Amino acid sequence: MEMPEQPRSRRQTRAAILTQLLQSGGSFRPPLAKAVRLSEASLSRILFDLKAEGLIEEVRRPAPYVGGPTGLVSLDRSVALAALELTGQWLSVGVGDLSGELRYTERVPLPAKPNVESVGRVFHEALTLLRDWTRRRRVRLAQIGVSVPGLGRLSEFGNPIIPCDVGRIGDMLGEMFANVPAAFTNSVIAHATFHRCRTEDYPFSDAHLFVFVGQGVAGTWMDDPIEDDALQPVELGHMVFGADGPRCRCGHHGCVEAYTSLPALAELLGVAEAELLQLGNEWVNTIPISSRVRQELRQRLFRLGLSIGNTLNVKPCRGVAISGWPSLLDEDDRKAVIDGIDACLLGGRKLAQVSLAFVPPSTGNDPQAALAFAAFCLARCGGMPAASTEAA
Repeated sequence: MEMPEQPRSRRQTRAAILTQLLQSGGSFRPPLAKAVRLSEASLSRILFDLKAEGLIEEVRRPAPYVGGPTGLVSLDRSVALAALELTGQWLSVGVGDLSGELRYTERVPLPAKPNVESVGRVFHEALTLLRDWTRRRRVRLAQIGVSVPGLGRLSEFGNPIIPCDVGRIGDMLGEMFANVPAAFTNSVIAHATFHRCRTEDYPFSDAHLFVFVGQGVAGTWMDDPIEDDALQPVELGHMVFGADGPRCRCGHHGCVEAYTSLPALAELLGVAEAELLQLGNEWVNTIPISSRVRQELRQRLFRLGLSIGNTLNVKPCRGVAISGWPSLLDEDDRKAVIDGIDACLLGGRKLAQVSLAFVPPSTGNDPQAALAFAAFCLARCGGMPAASTEAA
């Protein structure tokens, strides 16, 4: 992603370097200096500080060309991060490093009918496991990332997907992990971060819309990672297509989510949602689809495309990445999404010159998305505590 012409503070400069390393996996000094728009001398001074703080490492690698640099700069894998990822079945907790490698994982199952109290107890159990594991191994955490489905601006009035009290959970974190920064996010942002930082050859490096189709349907605008509004969730799944349509969890009828979420897909395919989840990505090769069901599936994907196109009408951008079960389908089925985007009032992809890419689903590998978000938070703050003073 493009960096600002002139970073405004020491924190922002460090954040530009760390986020570039996070997204690239490592870089030699000359291309790194170019990517963050610093002179090599200025870059060297900051890398010296980051190395002394244990945030980066530099190892010898064969030069990319004759006479080229041999020191590859990357994030230090000894930095420990914690991740908690809430799904429809359980709460995953883990500890990993800045490269995404997990050292410890545990899953605490959710009750059949979760409520605020029972989900709070699940979080307490998971945090206790995390605290005990880190204490036994004397692991010092640098950041904690927490992913909660449906988390948004109105979450203080109740979570629409899995009921939980984020404020109370934040208090638990403060009591058990004092002085460790913790950040909560919506699942779509966590998965978007995972793809941007962990997916090889991710299709976009500049501003774009990321759409995630899973238990719910949502999107996020992705922009310069060091800006405060770098990741903005978009509830495009609750666009209503017909008052006589299926009931949505939001209380309305006919939302695009009521047609295209995983629960809606399971109902259309005639299987239990638990069976669909257990099959994972293999459902597309396992469950037979009749011509009638396929026709209905494509109509629903067309509605998904319409909702994406309408979102682009509100805030145009040049790229859209779609992740989730639609990316498993063949090209003929996926074309229904593209047709829906192109059918929008302002011309869809052609007039707006929008590039569209389907990326693999990232569900089922929890807590990897929350771990990627934790790494992103640490990088975006420049590896500096929130209370640190900033020098221009």
